Amino acid sequence: MIPEINLTFLSIFIFLGLVAGMLFFMEVGRRVNRYLLSQDPEAAKSGTGVVEGAVFRLVALLIAFTFYGTAARFDERRQLVVQEANAIGTAWLRLDLLPGASQPPLREKFRQYIATRIAFDEALPNLTAASAELSKSTALQTEIWAEAMADCRDAGSSSTTMLLMPALNEMFDICTTCTMAARLHTPLLIYGVLLLLVLAGSLLVGYGMAGGRKYNWFHSFAFIVTITLAMYLILDFEFPNVGLIRLAPFDQILVNLQQSMKP
Repeated sequence: MIPEINLTFLSIFIFLGLVAGMLFFMEVGRRVNRYLLSQDPEAAKSGTGVVEGAVFRLVALLIAFTFYGTAARFDERRQLVVQEANAIGTAWLRLDLLPGASQPPLREKFRQYIATRIAFDEALPNLTAASAELSKSTALQTEIWAEAMADCRDAGSSSTTMLLMPALNEMFDICTTCTMAARLHTPLLIYGVLLLLVLAGSLLVGYGMAGGRKYNWFHSFAFIVTITLAMYLILDFEFPNVGLIRLAPFDQILVNLQQSMKP
């Protein structure tokens, strides 16, 4: 079994490591440039602009594409919450088509089902708790489907079956879509390449600032803060509910729906 990871502390560790790595490579670049300047000043300065431009353009391009992808996935997850609330609400209303005696048990299972869906979103990024809530949702789906099928047969109305069962099917399908959307992330290879490019850029920043008598800490600080903020936003969109970006305002739609399902 994979041990549970506290993603909040992991993200702090990652960013501290990123800052430390950038500072280290800046210092390496500065010392390399100083050594080359002492050996051959003209050769140390030739061709650096072309290399710096190429690396920094690649960094900017990869950050832009990664940011766009994570922001798009976050927006999709918000829309899926609304779609799931609509699907559950539609199926709930169509329970009125069943005989009166058949409705209370199904409605109670609906209340339990939406409670597990809310708990699933609230549990993230705790993967163990989220998986437990997902298992409860899956079990309730089976029970709701079997009970609804039996009630439709007892009702003896084909229109009831044609209206209720597709609504239940859509409700269950959107649950699977939401689950897969929560698991879909940028490949680790992309982050690895982005990290290497950032460290290469830090090396070139340090190399380019070695010509002065004093080290330019202001430019180093500005570069580190800019890159770190960009990386933070990317990871915050990638893993909402870990940092400052949250899905809770949209989960409130499910909470409001749950409150409307009064016994």
